[in-house]
Amino acid sequence: MAPVASMLNGAAPAPPLHLQPRPHHPLTSPSMVPMNMRRSSFGAGNGRAATVRCEGIGIGDFIGGDLLKFDLGQWLSDVEEHKALAIYSPHEGGYEGRYLNRLRYQGYHFLDLSARGLGDPETTLTKIHPVCPAHLGKQPIARWYFPPEVDYRLAALPPNSKGLVVWIIEAKVLSKAELQFLALLPTLRPKVRVIAECGNWRKFVWKPLKEIAGA
Repeated sequence: MAPVASMLNGAAPAPPLHLQPRPHHPLTSPSMVPMNMRRSSFGAGNGRAATVRCEGIGIGDFIGGDLLKFDLGQWLSDVEEHKALAIYSPHEGGYEGRYLNRLRYQGYHFLDLSARGLGDPETTLTKIHPVCPAHLGKQPIARWYFPPEVDYRLAALPPNSKGLVVWIIEAKVLSKAELQFLALLPTLRPKVRVIAECGNWRKFVWKPLKEIAGA
């Protein structure tokens, strides 16, 4: 009935359903294929499988970019040269563990801290500092004194340890003065290395912490 109604209205009749062109799937439509992918043939009745040539893709995209890191050697040399680094990792996380483990394999021990609630880094890391536990409004306000975090860990390092890595997460909340002290800490304690997570980026990158802090 549809072709008859179309002829009565003066319009061309629509082809039968089995002759109508099939709509492009969003994943196979040529307009949706990325620019760095060129499809030589779509395998439409020629008996050959579709072939795709990709440009700008390296070996890390095929065997796992999180497993193969060609810059680990540069990472180790920069840690030894600058001694305090600001790192920027992807938002999904997990990549920094590869670089942390490589430092652990070199013989370093770690002190993991969060910048939130750290207080004054100089007092907490290198001086005897007070800590007030929560009293919930029912107990008297007490004040306990703790030894310096860095000096206490350095004294507890085994003889074969290469040094102590102070790894600070959420360091983006620290002020420039606090970051400047962290950049100076390896000078005050030669066996200490500082890694500060100062933000996020599309891939794992790092810079000397003194450049970020403006020291």
